[in-house]
Amino acid sequence: MSPDIVVHGAEWTVKELFVYPNEFIYWSIQIVMYPYMTGLVAGAFVLSSLYHVFGQKDLKEIAQFSLVFSLALLPVAALPLLLHLQQPTRAIEPLLTPHFTSAIAAFGIVFSTYGLIVVSEIWFVYRQYFVQQVEFLKTQPGLGNAMKRQVYRVLTMGAYDVSQPALAIDHRMAKILAAIGIPVACFLHGYAGFIFGSVKANALWMSPLMPVIFIMSAVVSGIALCMLTYIVIMESQAFLKRRRGGALQATEIRGAEKEIISKATRYLLGFLVAAISLEMLDLIFRGYTAMKSWDILRSVMYGKDFINIFVLQYTLGNLVPFLLLLLPGRTLKRTVVALILVLFGVFMMRWNVVIGGQAFSLSFSGYMHYHIPIIPHSIETFKEGLFGALTVAATPFVLFWIINKFVPSLRRDVST
Repeated sequence: MSPDIVVHGAEWTVKELFVYPNEFIYWSIQIVMYPYMTGLVAGAFVLSSLYHVFGQKDLKEIAQFSLVFSLALLPVAALPLLLHLQQPTRAIEPLLTPHFTSAIAAFGIVFSTYGLIVVSEIWFVYRQYFVQQVEFLKTQPGLGNAMKRQVYRVLTMGAYDVSQPALAIDHRMAKILAAIGIPVACFLHGYAGFIFGSVKANALWMSPLMPVIFIMSAVVSGIALCMLTYIVIMESQAFLKRRRGGALQATEIRGAEKEIISKATRYLLGFLVAAISLEMLDLIFRGYTAMKSWDILRSVMYGKDFINIFVLQYTLGNLVPFLLLLLPGRTLKRTVVALILVLFGVFMMRWNVVIGGQAFSLSFSGYMHYHIPIIPHSIETFKEGLFGALTVAATPFVLFWIINKFVPSLRRDVST
């Protein structure tokens, strides 16, 4: 090998004891972000389905917000993989030639199907609004309004019937699509856990519980992010309204409603208990079976990565927010802190699976440590470093801001 050629992973991998020469931390921060972002997509859609499928009418507002936010998160689910690829021009191939011979190849079918379901459900939910905007903008002068009207005309797809029978069909179709979308959304993220759980060469990843753990923690993270974003947006708009000196009317922004947040918190607690229980079950099962690789796994979990797993993930990311949400006298500020810690805990779970699973050598006699690049000095260290991860994390909020210009997710008068 030429001395000028740097092996992928060599810049951020530190080796300890006996490690094979060709072993590095190949899967870095972007592969941590990949299951994290797909989990947010699935969780956001599940929250939206609590109203559309299960009839939780008091969650209507945050459910519609979560549905639109899920669409903004969807394109970002594949962005970490695109940044991680050494030849990103090949990234389109799983979408053009989808098949089920491998978990990655199935991504094309699942991703495309889920995207169509989300877009279609949003269309049925907001079709009446699109038609109303076309009629309203007829009377508004200016080139900008004319262009905006053309956009809404395209969004209506020629369906201008807003009679009660037509709206009833819209409502029924949205409910059907939401019901179909729940298992598809879970499969979208579950197959990410399947990829890890089916790697027989890695002792930490090989577990039949891995897909289920990924799905449950995905729902937790998605609900937490939607709740946090909803609170920040609503409180910010209420603050700006008060600052202008305007009185808050019943139909206007009133801040994050306590009843909505309180009920969503109860669902979050339920999924959080399930996620923690599954992770504990997996940990106990590994210790009880004590396979050949258990010695090295134990040295990693209870030694090298003890702080990451038991302090940051389980204590700070699971136990502390659980108590903050469960104890009486919960305030909005305390809820916000708990939601941030929940998101951090799920991120640490992804980190410990991806990075921790590569922390030990296949020789079972050495360790590798991942030092995330902070200041990039090349395109590689940018993509696989802190700024690459921040780019992925910020993108869905930019997309949501754009989508929300045409599909206002926090309108209180959307009928569907």
